[in-house]
Amino acid sequence: MWLPRPAGSGAYLHWLVDAGSLTARLRASSDQFAVTGITQRWARPQPDEARLLGLQLRERALLREVCLNCDGSPVVFAHSVLPRSSLSGSWHDLGRLGSRPLGEALFANARVMRTPLMFRKLLPGHALYQRAAAVLQGRPACLWARRSVFMLEGSSILVTEVFLPGVLDQ
Repeated sequence: MWLPRPAGSGAYLHWLVDAGSLTARLRASSDQFAVTGITQRWARPQPDEARLLGLQLRERALLREVCLNCDGSPVVFAHSVLPRSSLSGSWHDLGRLGSRPLGEALFANARVMRTPLMFRKLLPGHALYQRAAAVLQGRPACLWARRSVFMLEGSSILVTEVFLPGVLDQ
């Protein structure tokens, strides 16, 4: 269950609750920031993701997964759901970002609205945990994640950020 507060998140708390641009904050906290693409494909979002975006359960969306890296280490696994209807108008280029961070595009437009952040402790049985942990050397007991919906001109996209152990928890 996604919660309005990240109770028990420890050292990740200040990263989780910051509603500003995570991309900008990561750039500022490292000498080298990079985005590594993992996958981008048309697929069905998870049922809870589809509900948040007002999609039919069988409707496909563009799913984009990347790692945000600081100084050569993966620090955030980002999972974005971009409905087909949202890839037009002002957001027509979001499906072709490649190694450019989605956060830069979202926070560059002052008209973009964001829903309140929701939080979850992901355990090994959760699909997002499994995909995020695949970029790690080991298997942590849990991973903290946050998500929110970004809206512009009637279009919405869902962004989930999973914080990986290491640099950010120090």
